Amino acid sequence: MEVPDSPPPSVARPPHRTLGFWSATALVVASMLGTGVFTTSGFLLADLKSPWFVLVAWAVGGLVAMLGALSYGALARHIPESGGEYLFLSRTLHPAAGYVAGWISLLVGFSAPLAATVNAFGEYTKDWFPGISPPLTGTILLMVLSAVHAWNVRHGTTAQNLAVLLKILLIGVFICLGAARIPGVPAATTATFSLPAFALSLVWISFSYAGWNAVIYLGGEVAHPERNLPRSLLTGTLVVTAIYLSLNAVFVLAVPAEVISGRLEVGRLVAEHLGGRSWANGATVLISLALVTSVSSLVMTGPRVYARMAADGYLPSWMEQKSGPPRAAILFQFAVALVMLWTASYQTLLTFIGFTLNLSTAATVCGLMILRRRLGASLPVPGWPWVPVAFVIAVLGMTTLSIARAPLPSLAGFVVLGLGWIFWRLNPRR
Repeated sequence: MEVPDSPPPSVARPPHRTLGFWSATALVVASMLGTGVFTTSGFLLADLKSPWFVLVAWAVGGLVAMLGALSYGALARHIPESGGEYLFLSRTLHPAAGYVAGWISLLVGFSAPLAATVNAFGEYTKDWFPGISPPLTGTILLMVLSAVHAWNVRHGTTAQNLAVLLKILLIGVFICLGAARIPGVPAATTATFSLPAFALSLVWISFSYAGWNAVIYLGGEVAHPERNLPRSLLTGTLVVTAIYLSLNAVFVLAVPAEVISGRLEVGRLVAEHLGGRSWANGATVLISLALVTSVSSLVMTGPRVYARMAADGYLPSWMEQKSGPPRAAILFQFAVALVMLWTASYQTLLTFIGFTLNLSTAATVCGLMILRRRLGASLPVPGWPWVPVAFVIAVLGMTTLSIARAPLPSLAGFVVLGLGWIFWRLNPRR
């Protein structure tokens, strides 16, 4: 069945575009620069056994994210509307693929990362709030930011931009201070390279890079989208990749491996080892700010997907964005994330999120390639065909190899896909 390029009637009215290039880029940075970079390198070091392998994994993850940003930028230029993978796959492959992608966004793309991020916030700040459990602290944070973004789009965006700027400045200070204390370049590794372990590491890292596509979910609210959407995707990804490599160089080279190997709170542990209690408290402030802005960006972007699906008749009509922020969808996402926060562990969420989202992004770029073959040169794609092909091969390769390493979270990802397909078949709108 060929899917028409024209938008459905529910999206025909022109959106109110209030987000400029810098706001869109800040959204990408905030979405990426969150819990993952401060929590995963200890697990990577325990698996890969070498700081050099850890840094290579972060570099490869950044390269894959940039390939994805270039591919998504071409799609966003052609379809400059809100909705993300749900909208892209509905237009390029089939409405069923879009529905399943929207289902993934609901459970995996936003609600699960929200639960993981506010959980990490509670763990990092538990010394500040004695007597309050980390899940309760995370619940309060989620409630406050949901209220802010339900109040007004412009006010939420301004607070987000200022917080992102402050976060980047503080991270830069931490990198400079930490780099000055690296004792020297360690010798070449003697650890044995394991391809399955490296593939699983890339799946974990992909959770940290996942926000490179954040702005596509608000494409209908970005001014001059044909120019600003692809530019913000690539600029935000380049900035965060540089920050990730610099931060992880400090994490894995400035302290002995046994300090952080297998541990979650690597940022605080490294800071305490380098500068004592005062450094650890400063790092906690920095990481808390990073987690807050990450939660803010997820609260801002996810409900736009549900609102679009509601407008197309695939979710209840009360979640549709009639005017202003999609308040009902924000409340719905808050409830789903709250259930996950109180029922799932952090590490399980990490693998589950990375595996399932990788499949969704690979399908979206496959849709781009099909659309390009249909439209020809009228749809410009940077580095065609090598950029999208390399992205799909890299993503499918890492997810396939990771199944052998972590079968249960991978199975959970397939269950989510299967449930999405079943609900599509049962939906009368199909």
